[in-house]
Amino acid sequence: MEVSSASLQVISDLLAEHTGQQLTECRRWRVATALSRVFRERGISNVDQLACLLAGPPDPGLVQDVIEALLNNETYFFRDKPTFDQLPSRIFPMLAERRVDRRRLQIWCAGCSTGQEVHSLAIQFAEQARRWEGWSIDILGTDISAQVIQTARTGHYSQFEVQRGLSVQQMLSHFDETASGWQMHADKRSVVRFERHNVLGPPPSRQPFDLILCRNVLLYFDPETRGAAFERLRQALAPDGFLMLGAGETVVGQTDIFTPASGLASIYSPVHANAPMAHAMAD
Repeated sequence: MEVSSASLQVISDLLAEHTGQQLTECRRWRVATALSRVFRERGISNVDQLACLLAGPPDPGLVQDVIEALLNNETYFFRDKPTFDQLPSRIFPMLAERRVDRRRLQIWCAGCSTGQEVHSLAIQFAEQARRWEGWSIDILGTDISAQVIQTARTGHYSQFEVQRGLSVQQMLSHFDETASGWQMHADKRSVVRFERHNVLGPPPSRQPFDLILCRNVLLYFDPETRGAAFERLRQALAPDGFLMLGAGETVVGQTDIFTPASGLASIYSPVHANAPMAHAMAD
């Protein structure tokens, strides 16, 4: 389907305005396919007609439908497993030592999509239950998409989804089989929560996070927007905390407020990690 450059620009501007994401050339070819459900449900024939509607009187519902359709919600359990495995083996022990006095960890997964990353963390803590006895573990997942947050809150996944990244033992140990798939056990879901949030906005908590996962989110930002996102992540992170990015992302050449953590893949520390904490940390 041929799409005019003017219509693509309307769609691109809309996405950038509401999410900060860029509709890059490699994403433009799939715009019509991504919007097919919106077309069907609203009786729209093509992208050009949609662009005309978006340029007309404001329709917040249509705008939200278009944004939801264009977001990339690809995720799965323990994505990039070698990198993810560094958390229980390297990162959690360091955080446990640094937080031994208050025995509480706060973790933020930004751009969590349908929640598999958040629930993967819950599984890791459950598999080290004795180590974390007496600790308060709070894992927050956020995403700009209301639809995926609704799915994440249920902790319910299809057979296909649970097979992506989970072993059979993990499925049986941490999920209940249902008529339509698998649902995370209630005790694991009790340590996680989900909110709709834009990573470019103010941090989702007044208290600093000990660990932030923001993986495969910054890829879709231009350099200026990516720099703004790094600033927001730094504001939300404790000075001695850690930031994990996606395997294809880096801070090198992108920002000077984070530096690679020695000997760890895709893990970064705030620069001047020993400086006085900018956030008050409640007991």
